[in-house]
Amino acid sequence: MGEEAVNKFNVEQLESLQALQSTIRKLESALSQMTEKGTNTTLVKKRLLAVNAGLAVLEQIWEKKPYPYTPEESAEARKVLAGLILSVESSYARSKAGSPQRTLLERRLRALELAVQAIDNLSAAQATDPE
Repeated sequence: MGEEAVNKFNVEQLESLQALQSTIRKLESALSQMTEKGTNTTLVKKRLLAVNAGLAVLEQIWEKKPYPYTPEESAEARKVLAGLILSVESSYARSKAGSPQRTLLERRLRALELAVQAIDNLSAAQATDPE
């Protein structure tokens, strides 16, 4: 990989981690507001757990941080993240070309896709090496 490709990859990693961290903050804020209002928080809690797992798997691969989720939690997170991808794609289709919102959605979409791929890779590795 040439230096330019390495830099592009590092930028993509940083943007992906930042996109997931931003999504987590957004979900935490929504959870707090919904809890205050007494609204059902099940979906937001599921999404928050899934995005945290997605962030953790990317940090495990790229930064060698520990991955604290079980295979079952990873499988559930993958399903939720895949659903989030569809939701983000829908928002992206409605967003205005060149807008800051579209840029944010592009980064969020790429981060979610990378997280799903990383969970798939981790699951495959765990299946071949159960320890």
